[in-house]
Amino acid sequence: MSAGHDHGASRANERSLWIALGLTGTFMLAEVVGGLLTQSLALISDAAHMFTDAAALAIAIGAIRVGKRAADAKRTFGYYRFEILAAAFNAAILFLVAAYILYEAYQRLRHPPEIHALGMLVIAGIGLAVNLVGMRVLRGGAETSLNMKGAYLEVWSDMLGSLGVILAAIVIHFTGWSWVDALVAAAIGLWVLPRTWQLLKESIHILLEGVPFGVELDKIEQGLLAVPGVREIHDLHVWALSSGKNSLTVHLVLQDGSEEQSVLRHATAMLGERFSIHHCTVQIEKAACDLKGAHDAHFDADAHHHHQH
Repeated sequence: MSAGHDHGASRANERSLWIALGLTGTFMLAEVVGGLLTQSLALISDAAHMFTDAAALAIAIGAIRVGKRAADAKRTFGYYRFEILAAAFNAAILFLVAAYILYEAYQRLRHPPEIHALGMLVIAGIGLAVNLVGMRVLRGGAETSLNMKGAYLEVWSDMLGSLGVILAAIVIHFTGWSWVDALVAAAIGLWVLPRTWQLLKESIHILLEGVPFGVELDKIEQGLLAVPGVREIHDLHVWALSSGKNSLTVHLVLQDGSEEQSVLRHATAMLGERFSIHHCTVQIEKAACDLKGAHDAHFDADAHHHHQH
């Protein structure tokens, strides 16, 4: 992926986030007031999600801005990983909000308040429209960035909340069953949890430098072994700095008579074409090093390295 493409995608994502933040923040204030006036927990839970949406969008914007900072002597990989920290933080916020809504729903089921269904319906309908616009704006970036995915999931969960509030308002208006309000609020909280867990799991996986999702290590190994001149490989590591920014290091043991630069060119070209891994460090060896040598290989003055950007 070229630097120009990265910067263009980053600018587009930031612009989308600002639009979504403006919509969400503006309506959040109206929804908070409406929730208090109508005494609807479902509407208040939707307002709480709106608040976390606004916070998540602001954090996501901050992550993009920090991620643009150049690498320096202390952070040679730059600040790309900040995006993943933001995604994990957003997931943590969603867990806390879901827990709060479930607690409040329990309290409301025990002591249902009087609900003003028509006002609740109007406010939730406007909220649904705002959420749908926000989702459309964020959808493109959510496919390539965990940071954007976290923001998208926040707005997506709030869209479900708005649907739930509309349904509750209709039921309460025609039946007078005010307990439906608390039931819908609890359902919103439970519905969000699996998606939140998935976001948190993906974020932690990257922070632990796990093999990126969608990358099959055995296929990379087979591809490297198929490179002309390679006898065996070891110390193969693949990880992600951030969403879509995969890195690789590997030691290649050459067959007798193989030409090092030719092997390096073929190996790095194969990694880029087949696996879209363009940031790789390949060490060439005439014979397999022992365990200690594998750990100290990068400090071996006789080792040959190739770094591909």
